Amino acid sequence: MNDIRIPLTDKTIAQLPSPNEGWYLARDTELKGFFVVVGKRKRTFTIQGDLRQGGKRASSIRILIGNTRELTTRAARAIAKEYLAQISKGQHPKAAKQEGDASSGQVGNETNTAVAAITLRQAWQRYLEAHLVRKGRSEKTISGYRDHVERLFSEWLDTPLYELGMDPSRVAKKHDDLTKENGPYIANGSMRTLRAIYNHARKTNRSLPRDNPADAVDWNEEKRRDTGMGISDLREWFRELAVLENPVRREFHLLTLLSGSRTTALQHVRPSHIDFRRRTLHIEKPKGGRKRAFDIPLSREMILCLIRAIRFGRQMYPLQSQKWVFPGDSESGHLAETKENRETLSK
Repeated sequence: MNDIRIPLTDKTIAQLPSPNEGWYLARDTELKGFFVVVGKRKRTFTIQGDLRQGGKRASSIRILIGNTRELTTRAARAIAKEYLAQISKGQHPKAAKQEGDASSGQVGNETNTAVAAITLRQAWQRYLEAHLVRKGRSEKTISGYRDHVERLFSEWLDTPLYELGMDPSRVAKKHDDLTKENGPYIANGSMRTLRAIYNHARKTNRSLPRDNPADAVDWNEEKRRDTGMGISDLREWFRELAVLENPVRREFHLLTLLSGSRTTALQHVRPSHIDFRRRTLHIEKPKGGRKRAFDIPLSREMILCLIRAIRFGRQMYPLQSQKWVFPGDSESGHLAETKENRETLSK
């Protein structure tokens, strides 16, 4: 792609298209010599200027400032202005930085402050792309993390992680507030998410405080829910199941019982995953990702259950049933919410 010239902001940088190969430059219309190098996987704030000696151009130097995922455009522009000012005076910024560190530490401190300006929003975006998506985490797992960050921590999205790291009492208070407003389990879960994002950000940002602010939390006690179903519960459960209004949901719950599979895995079952000749059901993306895919051997009752689900699905959801064994009205086209009212289906 050809180089372009645009006003560089966090929003415009995020919207830049990635090249199919190689890289291109997105130059800032406001500050000459300040630009972003846009590659297939990485975008880097950079400056370039002519170093002059004795009034003559000695050399043109290019200096990397930092990854766009770790620096705000405002912080990167501040560093760029400092570097370009030094270049205009005939000083190489890297040499000036070393001198500043040795004498007063001012330049080094400014750079550290800028790097530490990485916000929760930026750290979350990098954690999402570099950790969750790259490692093939399930849609449900990602959705849970997103809910914690973008809903429960919405007022912190543009807060620098450095501020949270230096004020753990603020995080502890947030946990207390979430416990009162959303319950102990959600409060604990959201703090585990914050802890993971902070730890991930610190791998590439050593200026962040070493102690994780989530460690200041007094964790709520969690107990396993005792909702198991014994043999004595089966007769009544089958009666409740038989009168469920939606036959697709009815067959879904029955297959869950017969297979012992996680509901999230069965939600994503496609017709192509069923091999009636080998009597197997392929679970393509279980918890842990595609690398843990496996086959479930099918009993006669499980096969009949799947056949009924396919027939009911074609009648009720002709379009969605082409893709899913358990179709629904959701945006994805398959059953999205599988929990029933406990008065309708007790287990």
